[in-house]
Amino acid sequence: MAEIIAFPLQQYDTEDVDVDLLTAVDTAIRDLRDISFASLQEPVRRQAEECRAMLEKAFRASLD
Repeated sequence: MAEIIAFPLQQYDTEDVDVDLLTAVDTAIRDLRDISFASLQEPVRRQAEECRAMLEKAFRASLD
């Protein structure tokens, strides 16, 4: 069975604020960076870094 790692929860009030896609991706990139630094397990850290890199590439491409 997989081990579930509890990360500190950030409170996002999504009901009162409209968030555009680029802001959501930027926030996800920052959260993934924090997760990859905080994780003690190499597979979790690697997966977070791979996902962050993919999102950063897509984010940069959308700005061109």
